[in-house]
Amino acid sequence: MNNLGAEMSAGDKLEPRTLQEKINYLLEETYPDGAPSDREFCRIVAGRGGALSHSYFGKLRKGEITEVRDETLKAMGLGFDCDWRFFKPESQVEAEVAAGLRFLADKRAGGISGIAGRGISEEGLPPDLLNFALDIMEKARQEAQERPAGT
Repeated sequence: MNNLGAEMSAGDKLEPRTLQEKINYLLEETYPDGAPSDREFCRIVAGRGGALSHSYFGKLRKGEITEVRDETLKAMGLGFDCDWRFFKPESQVEAEVAAGLRFLADKRAGGISGIAGRGISEEGLPPDLLNFALDIMEKARQEAQERPAGT
């Protein structure tokens, strides 16, 4: 058994799934000559414009804390120079991707036009809001098809 908690055959790489596994994977992959201390890593984060406590990062690395705010994930993304969404649970990322693909499909099919986004963050609409908008459009489309012609 390896440090990621699953058996592997020789030469196979296992995808990290938990936050702790992802952090330790990136520490190994990003710093092949030896990972920085928690304090050094947090200095790297600060040097790139983020903020992260070394004691908090240590608890994340050890798996003592498993649920964090997006701001913390963004800070770790700065430290590892990777997209912060890498640290999100797979189900959340899948939901965001599925909602985004559904939105794009409706847009390409002509079901969505003239949308102006105001106050939307750089990540776009949250998946629940995107799904809500898509559900409303689908309901309106169905109602339009059910109406008799000329009404």
